[in-house]
Amino acid sequence: MAVSQVSNTQSTVVLAPRYWVPIGGAIAGILLTVLTPWAGIPVILISCFLGFQAATIQVQFTATAFELYRGNQQLRQFPFAEWQDWLILFPPVPILFFFKEVKSIHFMPMLFDARTLLTCLEERCPRS
Repeated sequence: MAVSQVSNTQSTVVLAPRYWVPIGGAIAGILLTVLTPWAGIPVILISCFLGFQAATIQVQFTATAFELYRGNQQLRQFPFAEWQDWLILFPPVPILFFFKEVKSIHFMPMLFDARTLLTCLEERCPRS
């Protein structure tokens, strides 16, 4: 299991997984299933998928990029030089992370430690 580390702009920081979004979604799905099963079951399935992603995807900050890994295999790399903006939606209970690159925008569920994410973003990719 990954552990969040104290950030340093030259070191690689691995964000710890966070399971609150999948657990909250599963609870909401169960409650919704009691009222309307056809609506609750998809929410439970999406929550299970998010839980699997939280357990298997590793998020890393390097000196130059935001990187996603599954095991030792790099899935994606997002160089900070191409970032235009970023935002953690609803910071008191962070559930979604948004960032915009030159060519595309990305929304990611908060399946990792939000405090360490914010610290790394402010150090490595400060907002203008």
